[in-house]
Amino acid sequence: MAVPLREMLYVGAGGFLGANSRFLLSRAISQWFGAGFPYATLLINVSGSFVLGFFLIWATERVTADYNLRMFVAVGFCGGYTTFSSYTFETFSLLEQGHYWLAVTNFLGNNLMALTGAVLGAMLARSI
Repeated sequence: MAVPLREMLYVGAGGFLGANSRFLLSRAISQWFGAGFPYATLLINVSGSFVLGFFLIWATERVTADYNLRMFVAVGFCGGYTTFSSYTFETFSLLEQGHYWLAVTNFLGNNLMALTGAVLGAMLARSI
């Protein structure tokens, strides 16, 4: 099944913006909070989950946004922005280094707070 080039361009453009947003925000957060704990990954995962939760509810239940816009934001931007692959490796690294409490905090923080972000985003979208 061939994927239309236009759809790939929307996803690619969103991914470009999402990945660069992640890169810039990650650098800023690491400078603000230091590198002892992966705060940048945690905050990016939570905010990305919030944006995805908000956008998908808003785009499907409130305004029925154009399919290309949904691909641009949900698949492209949020896919490029969130960092769950980084989060899993950082948690693994913390475990390997014997920082068990930080590893558990990172695991629970990313999972519970990202889920909360998605729920809050969806609730906000449904309230407007």
